[in-house]
Parts: sequence; C-alpha cells; structure tokens
Amino acid sequence: MVERVPLRPNRPRPRRRVLLASGAAALALAAASVVVPGAPLGVAPQQAQAAESGSSTLTVAVAQSVDSLSPFLAQKLLSTSVSRLMYDFLTNYDVKDNHPIPALATKWEPSADKLTWTYTIRSGSKWSDGQPVTAEDAAWTFNKMMTDDGAAQANGSFVTNFRKVTAPSPTQLVVELKEPQATMAALDVPIVPKHVWEKVGDFSKFNNDTAFPVVGNGPFILTDYKVDQYVKLKANKDYWRGKPKFDELVFKTYKDQDAAVAALRKGEVSFVAGSPALTPAQAASLKGEKNIKVNEGPGRRFFALAVNPGAQTRDREKFGDGDKALLDQKVRQALFLAIDRKTIVDKVFQGHAVEGQGYIPPRFSDYFWQPSAEQSLAHDPARAAKLLDEAGYPLKGDKRVGKDGKPLDLRILCHATDPNDKAIGKYLKEWWGKLGIGLKVDCRDDVSVPWYAGEYDLAFDGWSVNPDPDFVLGIHTCAALPLKAKDSATTDNFICDKTYDELYRKQLAEYDPAKRADLVKQMESWLYDSGYINVIAYPNAVEAYRTDQIKSITTMPEAAGNIYGQDGYWSWWSAVPADGDGASGAGGSGSGSGSTGVVIGVAAVVVVLAGGGLLLAKRRRTTADDRE
Repeated sequence: MVERVPLRPNRPRPRRRVLLASGAAALALAAASVVVPGAPLGVAPQQAQAAESGSSTLTVAVAQSVDSLSPFLAQKLLSTSVSRLMYDFLTNYDVKDNHPIPALATKWEPSADKLTWTYTIRSGSKWSDGQPVTAEDAAWTFNKMMTDDGAAQANGSFVTNFRKVTAPSPTQLVVELKEPQATMAALDVPIVPKHVWEKVGDFSKFNNDTAFPVVGNGPFILTDYKVDQYVKLKANKDYWRGKPKFDELVFKTYKDQDAAVAALRKGEVSFVAGSPALTPAQAASLKGEKNIKVNEGPGRRFFALAVNPGAQTRDREKFGDGDKALLDQKVRQALFLAIDRKTIVDKVFQGHAVEGQGYIPPRFSDYFWQPSAEQSLAHDPARAAKLLDEAGYPLKGDKRVGKDGKPLDLRILCHATDPNDKAIGKYLKEWWGKLGIGLKVDCRDDVSVPWYAGEYDLAFDGWSVNPDPDFVLGIHTCAALPLKAKDSATTDNFICDKTYDELYRKQLAEYDPAKRADLVKQMESWLYDSGYINVIAYPNAVEAYRTDQIKSITTMPEAAGNIYGQDGYWSWWSAVPADGDGASGAGGSGSGSGSTGVVIGVAAVVVVLAGGGLLLAKRRRTTADDRE
C-alpha cells in the first residue's frame, strides 16, 4: 500500500500528495492537553499523566485528515500509515537499505518461470481477538481485491496481474500470475482477517470506523477515532516482533500548523510532523528549545504541479470542466518553463528541499532520473512565450487570448492547510501573469471533491514514494481511471496513454534490476515531456519531537531519514518513552538492531547530501498530496 500523500488532494495514492502514498489521522486526546494539578515543575503534562496512570502515550500532531480507516479505501498518508500499524503485510522494508524482509510471510519463492509464487505464512501469529492468522486470510484479501471493484480502490494495481490465489494450507499461500511480476516481494497490501471482513457488504462505503477495538494483527490496535480530531491505538502486547514501548499512540489533528507547533512547546503532544513537513520558520523557531529535537533528512516525497488532461472514465467518458487549452502540450510546457524552481527552493522551502527533476526522488537512487540539457524545461520565460504563440495564444495587450477570443485564465487547486501551496501559488500568479495568463489559486480544506469531479485546471500534487516505485507509476495508467464519472479511483490526474502503459507493463515483468530501472526512467522521461505533471521540488522531511517524552526513535533510513510516514512502522514501534529503559522489543530493522536515537540536524543532513552524494547522486489524494 502506498502512502499517498494524496493528491495532494490529500490523498503514497494520489494518492496525490496524497496532502500524497501512503497517512494516519489527526487525533485529539483530551488528556494530553490537560495540566495535571500538582505536577512537578518542568514535567510535561503528558508525562505527568502517564506517571499517574502507569502507562505511556505518544501523541503525534498531524495536519491531515483520515480519508478512510479501511485499508481497501485508504489513500492519504495518515490513513495508510495507520493501516501499516493495524495490519501486517506479507513483507516489510529493512530500515537500513529498504530491501524486503519477512513480515507475515517468513519466506517467498518463485517458480522457474516466475509465474507462481509461494509464501510461507508465519505460524503462531494471532488476530487481536485471539483467532489464528492463516494463509486463508491473505488469500481472501487478495481474492476480494481481484473480484470487487470497491475493495480494489486503493491497492488494486498490485493484483491486476494475478490469475489465481489459493491457500493450500494454513501456512502456505500460492499466487499464480498472468505474466511475471517484479513486485512480488513488495506487495504493499494490508492483510485483513477474513472472519471479520467477510461480513462487510459494500466495500466502497465501509470505512472501518464504527466498532472498536478493530481486529488487527499489527504492532498497534485501533481503539477509537473521531473525524478530524484523533485516531487512538494501543500497543499490541502479542505482536510477533515485540510489543511497542509506548502503551498508546495517538494521532491528533490540527488544522492550524502553528497551533500544532505551540502544542509541542507546551508538551501537549510528543511529536509534530507538519503538513507534511514543518515550515522553515517553524523549524528554526524550535531549534535550541529545551527538550525539543528537530529532525531533518532527505524526504521520500515530491512536490509537483499536476495538469487536468481531460477527466475521463475507464470507458473514455469525458467529464469535468478542465480548460481545453491544457490539452495542448505546448501550453503545458510553457507553464512549466515559466517556473523558477531555484527561487521556490530558496524562498519557500528556504533550502530545505532539492530542486525537482524526475518523478522519483533522489533518495531512491536506482530510479532517480534527470532530463538532458536539451530536454530540460528549466526556467526560460522567453521560450515559454514562444510556445504560447505557436499554440495559438498570442499576447493582446497584457493577456493571452485564444482563437475564440477568450483570455487564458486558469485555476489551481491548493490545500488550505499547506502554507507551501499558498506561497508557491503567489509566485505562479506572478510568473504566469507576466506571460499574460491569469491564475486563480483555489485553496480548499478538501481538494478531493473537485479533483475527483475533474473540476480543476491544475493542482498542487505530491506523493510519498515507496522503495519499489510500481505504485506511483501505476496511478498514471489507463487501468487507474475511475469506472464512473466523479468516482474515487487510483488515478492521479486522469492520464491514459498507450506508450506509457506499455512501458509500465514491461517494467512490471522485468526481473533484471538494471533493465527494470532503465524502463522506469523511460516512463519518467515520458511523464516529464508530456507536461501533465512537473516535479517542482523534493522537500526534506522536517519534523520535531520532545526529548523529555521520547528517549529514542528510529529514522528511516537509520543513517539520516524521516520519522513520520515511513515505509513501515519502525518509528512508532521502536520509540522508547523518556522514562523507559528500552530493554526489549525495540529495534528498527527487524534484524535485532536497537532503536536509534535521532540526532540529525540540518548540518548532519548537509553532510549526507554533499559529502559523497550518497543519497542524491543515486535515489508515491485521495489526490496525491498525502498519499503514501
């Protein structure tokens, strides 16, 4: 399952930035904000309460809302993050280098022709209601996604190539494929309990948020949820990898990011991630604060602009009201040529990002792609103006006018909770205005409604990319289009092209790593040239936590990475309370290593990025912003 940071419709998958995937929901825990009478001076309210109750609570301030707690529907980063905590996947990713490691499956083996994969399911694992976890649960999960469009909404791309899935025994899962599939050790799909989910009627409407606790088998059990307030989970004492150190984990929602930062200062929350990152000003204000640590590392997300290429269903039924001028590749490219990425990185991100190029962030070096000098759509207003002239939008006075005599005025969807969207929107209005193009920056609390309806021209987009890029690549295929107009789907922005689809099919079937990487880069090149999506920046992960509440916590990668929105559950599973000893159950990689205390600041990140180019030289909405 991808963490979308959905579309940044808040949807990773969009998961558009998915605002973006692959996320957890914001939570409000009343107890976390109550000052305990008689608490020792200098002790945070949350610590004092934990001391009195004998339990420990880790409260995470988030800016994103939950789109669904059903792993079959969840696309936002927050929602997919919660799913990772609730349910085991067949495999997980090692915290050090992202290679696949055992999870629910202890081993996996392909047949000689790579068309049949056999997984050995971990014996002795139990659901939180005491029922055994078996291969039948996994087979049922995959078969439901293969036969029910409602259940395939979030992660259906993983099973479109499946021919048959069976469970010959409680510990043996067999997947038969139509064609070889290189992602069989990276199926990011939460496995659910058959005996619970087989009672669900309409999977497209069931959000898994009415009966608590929710039966799961992950490191945490979902115990409560209030829309746009909080998500509460308790530690699963029977989790096979070991019980988490914190007894309770709460994701508390803050619509105002400054309020979340203030809550961190007061000790009302343990951790703040931002939306999805802290602004440079917020990070700077927290550095040097007593008992607060700012963590910064190369991110797994991209910040982009997505163009509405003409919303359509899988049957090619057109809908929405996207501006027809954007059907012209020259117009799309002209818009991107007018953007000064360096100014955005310097002025908006204030250096806490890397200038955007290809679709996959440099953190994933094997798939990182850069355009050639001739191909580059670098800042060039003169060239942009020439393309607009060639496309039939000459400048009349100070406005570009089409053949119909109407001025070229566009709209861009903006996330109201993301200060970066608003700041960059002002720059775009200025830059495109100089070309004679009008722009309305349409900021909304929920961009998913107009996005799904195709009622937009452009949108701020973004995804959290997984170690295997298949998911974020798949959201631009024809198969990702919605079945019906205005329906939720995995598509990012309604792209459907035969050339791209053929490249996608080839990379999925290619087992040679180098050859597959080359195919992925060809897909990135096509996306870049198309002008349908343009990556502006790769933001760093900038977040902060209280050291008087969290003694240590694992980043991913361990050397210099992020805490919130990981490709796994290492951060929250490994976190050690400040008053705990961290003796057992901690360990980030699943290979016995201890949890890693975060000691990475900006200077350390600069060393990682500049000193050898270890990560840069090499490196997934509801819409995409916060999708995984």
